[in-house]
Parts: sequence; structure tokens; C-alpha cells
Amino acid sequence: MAWDFETDADFQRDLDWMDTFVRDELEPLDFVVRNPYDLKDPIRRELIPPLQKKVQQRGLWACHLGPDLGGPGYGQVKLGLMNEDPRPARSAPMTFGCQAPDSGNSEILAHYGNAAQKKRFLEPLLRNEIVSCFSMTEPQGGADPKVFTCRAELDGDEWVINGEKWFSSNARWASFLIVMVVTDPQAPPYRRMSMILVPADTPGIHIVRNVGLGYEETDRGAHAYIRYENVRVPKENLLGERGAAFVVAQTRLGGGRIHHAMRTIGHVQKALDLMCERALSRTTQGEVLASKQMVQEKIADTWMDLQQFKLFVLQTAWKIDKYHDYKLVRKDISAIKALMPRVFHDAAARALQIHGSLGVSNEMPFSEMVIESFHMGLADGPTEVHKVAVARGVLEQYKATDGLFPTGHIPSLRERALARYADVIERLVGNL
Repeated sequence: MAWDFETDADFQRDLDWMDTFVRDELEPLDFVVRNPYDLKDPIRRELIPPLQKKVQQRGLWACHLGPDLGGPGYGQVKLGLMNEDPRPARSAPMTFGCQAPDSGNSEILAHYGNAAQKKRFLEPLLRNEIVSCFSMTEPQGGADPKVFTCRAELDGDEWVINGEKWFSSNARWASFLIVMVVTDPQAPPYRRMSMILVPADTPGIHIVRNVGLGYEETDRGAHAYIRYENVRVPKENLLGERGAAFVVAQTRLGGGRIHHAMRTIGHVQKALDLMCERALSRTTQGEVLASKQMVQEKIADTWMDLQQFKLFVLQTAWKIDKYHDYKLVRKDISAIKALMPRVFHDAAARALQIHGSLGVSNEMPFSEMVIESFHMGLADGPTEVHKVAVARGVLEQYKATDGLFPTGHIPSLRERALARYADVIERLVGNL
């Protein structure tokens, strides 16, 4: 039996290097690079590529990818340890070549793209010479593909796309979009949708507006409301089989969900670090905040939540590495996805409260964290959907009883036990 909570010494040196690198090189970029996905920003072009080269020289570039795609092929446990840095700088994923949605889109192209598509889109995407967009959710349907209306119809050798998409992240900077569309409206619900590769310069793609999160300035909005009007692409731009969008989507969503959880560990650790620093630094009613029992409770709850969540994430990562099949850990991934926003929200809210009026101001990161926690509860499927998936997965491991009473019914258990040992009881009691 192998069971170890220690990190390999060589890999720990990489983690230590990453910690220093993120603190010294990447955290300052949050204040000077407006958005790391904007490849045309001259400040971004000047500062980030040299740092990416340092990461590449260290052998830590695109670690989620296998050697065939230019990465070292790290397993999920190693990726989990890399992503839990308590300094979650905005430019870090881009600098390490693992930014969403590009990481997931690259996996789709690697699995389903043809040679020309890989040459035109996948190779530059892996080098971060371009960025991409995953265009899935819709204004009227949210994240439920069964009610999507954006449709693609085959017209000769071309797909013609019409409809609207909502919250298509980074579309304003993307060189291509992977669009989930209805291609077979009369088919069973899970066979109606297909994935289509759409170059961003294709006529008919209209960004109605770019939407920002609650803490972002209007001009920084990166989540596009898109209208597709007679957008024509070659029929070979279909990724995977017609009607197989759900299968294709799982290529990116399984790993993506656990990677979000790994990064959330870093956010929660940062909230805890700031919370503890504040508690030890400020006084009220003649003593430091850290002496107040209600403050101690907040710190204890946050630390306990973090440790439990971290172990659950790493255990799930270990299962993925062991089985190499996301289907076998679907329940675990859904559970992590459901837990993630609550753990993140509670840590951020406690840290905000301990910081008082400074905590609710825009001079501390807690308001942003709280909104991000709700964002995490919606991205890649809402929390409620994942709880349903967890419940179904758990129930599959049980079966109903045929008896009148539950199997834990004490009178029934007592009756069976007395019947089983009746001869012993009769013999021993009779000799008393």
C-alpha cells in the first residue's frame, strides 16, 4: 500500500521557484497589464513574452499537455500542486501556458481538428501567439444546451450559423471561436448539438457588447454577447461527429473544472493569509483582533475548509491520474465544482469582515473575490446541476430494500440476531 503526503524534492524546488517567480515577476503585472489576453497591448507584448521564455526554459510551460503537444505531460496531482499558489496573479496562467479557455480549446483541436486546422490554429495557440474563445452559453438558455437555439444548417459544403451566444469569454481578442450549435433539432436532446470551428474574421460575427464582471471597469469587459448572422464556414470545420457536442465538450470540461478548483485553493489561501495578518495587526477594545473569539472562529473555519477542500481536490486529481478516465471520477469532479464557490465565498466574506470598511473598499481584493466566487458557481455548469450529478452518482451505489422496514430498523435487526444466536442464548441462560 502506497500513501504519501510528501512532494518529490526535485518538484518541490520547481514549486519554490514558481512561488518566487509569481511574487516577484507576475504579481506586479496586475497593475500595469490591462488584460493578458489582449495580445495587441504594447505593454503586454513587452513584458509577458520574456517571462514566458523563462518558464519554458525551466520546463514548466503548458504542463497540462503531453510531449506530443509541446508540454511535459504532468499528471493532475502535479498540476494541482502547481496551481495552489497563494499568489494568483492574473497573468500567471498566460505566462505558464495554461490559460482558459485556450487550454481546453487546444485539447479539442488536438483530438478533433484536421491537419490544416492544427497548423493554422492549434500550433500558434500552444505558443500563445493567438488566443481563442469557447462560445457556448446563450441569453435565454444559460448553460443548458437542451434549450439552445443558435443553429447551424448545412448548405452545400458550408455550415451557416445563426443565433446568439452570451458570455463568450475573450471573443474580442480571439483568432477563432469554438461554437456549440444545434445541427439536428429533431434528434434526442443529447444528439442535437455539434461543435464548429469558426475563424474570428468570418463575416457575420457581431459582438453586440462586451460584458464585465461586477468589479471590472466597463471598457475591460471580456465576456461577449455575440450575434451570429449567416456566418458561413466549411463543413470540415465540424469538430467531432455531427451531434456529438457533449462528447467533444467533455474533452475540455472534465480537466477544466478541476483546474478551476486547484486555482481556487490559491485564492482561499490568500484570503486566509490576509485575514490572519489583519487579525494580528489591528487592535480594538484594548486587544488585538486575533484575541477575539469570533475572529478566531472565522480563522479556524477558513483553515478547516481549506484543508478539507485541498485534500479532496488532490484526491480527485490522484484518481484522474490513476484511472485516466474522467467518467470514473465524474461524481468527484461535480462535488468539487459544487464545493468550490462556497469555500471561496466564505473565506472571502470572512476576510472582508475582519478588514472592516477597508475590506469593502476597492483598495482590497475581497469584493472581487466574493463576485468571483459566484462566477465560479456558474462557470462550467451551475452549482445546482453539479449537486444533482453528485446525488445521482451516489445513489447509483445503492439499491432499494424489498422489506417492509429499512435495513437499519432496530427491532428487525434484534429479531434476526436473537434467532441467529438462539441456541447459544438458550444454553447459557439455561445454565444460570
